[in-house]
Amino acid sequence: MMTEQRAPQTETSCTGDACGTAGRLAAAEVARQRTEVQERGRGGADERDGAGAGRHPRGDRQVRPRAEGWTQQRDRAGRPLLQFAERRRVRRPPQHLADLDLAGRKAWLKELGQPAFRATQLSKHWFVHHTSDPAAMSDLPKAGREQLVAMVLPSLLTEVRRLVTDRGDTIKFLWKLFDGALVESVLMRYPNRITLCVSSEAGCGMNCPFCATGQAGLTRNLSTAEIVAQVVAANQVIADGQLKGGRRDDERVTNVVFMGMGEPLANYKRVIAAVHRMVDPQPEGMDMSARQITVSSVGLVPAIRRLADEGVPVTFALSLHAPDDELRDEMIPVNSRWKVDEALDAAHEYYEKTGRRVSIEYALIRDMNDHPWRADLLAAKLNERGHGWAHVNPIPLNPTPGSVWTASTPAAQREFIRRLENAGVAATLRDTRGREIDGACGQLAAEE
Repeated sequence: MMTEQRAPQTETSCTGDACGTAGRLAAAEVARQRTEVQERGRGGADERDGAGAGRHPRGDRQVRPRAEGWTQQRDRAGRPLLQFAERRRVRRPPQHLADLDLAGRKAWLKELGQPAFRATQLSKHWFVHHTSDPAAMSDLPKAGREQLVAMVLPSLLTEVRRLVTDRGDTIKFLWKLFDGALVESVLMRYPNRITLCVSSEAGCGMNCPFCATGQAGLTRNLSTAEIVAQVVAANQVIADGQLKGGRRDDERVTNVVFMGMGEPLANYKRVIAAVHRMVDPQPEGMDMSARQITVSSVGLVPAIRRLADEGVPVTFALSLHAPDDELRDEMIPVNSRWKVDEALDAAHEYYEKTGRRVSIEYALIRDMNDHPWRADLLAAKLNERGHGWAHVNPIPLNPTPGSVWTASTPAAQREFIRRLENAGVAATLRDTRGREIDGACGQLAAEE
């Protein structure tokens, strides 16, 4: 799930000869670090101390990633199983107004024997007033109103449970979909914004060993309307005054982050359609700012490049978590398809094509990926591609007592960020919300 920024940091940049010198130095540092990683191989990984830890030749304690409390799915070759597509014959939810653009809605209403302008009326009720209650739609003919609304605005989400924390500023919702699949979303109030973390899939096929969502694998992709319905439901909660702060005129979700359940770019077509519904002007859509929508990925390189050509300037966030292939192969199984440098190249291309600075998400895990040399390597790899194009968001992992997956110490967090900043890389430690209700990064498991 998305975490939020504590305080802005100062960016640095270079020009002319200075930038060229910095680029050459960065390239040399990358080459040196890459050679060291290759020479180490998996040095220390077999020197177990009971917690899956060993020593690198440089003396760093190195904890190895592993699945805990569950069995990681493997393919026939013994590699972590990756699911880029849902199973065949998956049942699809009923068609909803939000699955279509305005032209498609008008055509659908005509097929139902209704005038085309009904599409605009119904869109206004759902996207602007956040309701599917026929009683609130007095501009529709009373005769047949309930049947029409039930047809084009079918119920997509059933609330199973909500949990509240952070003194009422954070609400986690558990939703049941039409086929019984479960997903979660998290609503968070901040002083100057309201953020909703949405799910794009039921489950996840990326099989990362530290993420609760991926433990059961991928159930299915969510439809466009199922994604958008999470935002509409959150806006209903805000309008009803159920989020801390009470009811305020015209208040609604201002920021959406695709950092809930699922890999958004593995459900590309429906996620992009959902983004369009959010940014389209009212009443066609929600009239949100594309710059306040963040789409994340663990590194599906072809889809990242496709996103750059989409023409919608959303913020792109790369969930990196390790700058070296040696470790990232174990932490992020998709790294077996597209390596760190390939993912960073695609992220930099996104910046070049859109002008939008990329977020690099980095969960800080004690003695696993928080070593000072990894901060240096990350900075060198970013600077090799230019300056000012990426902002690193280190996120202390949500601690689990006795687990190999636990948060870095405050001292290690400070040193990691210090090294990034000293190298001219902007970095901001993120403030995790929803930890007490399993609503924070990597905790969304959708359990009844």
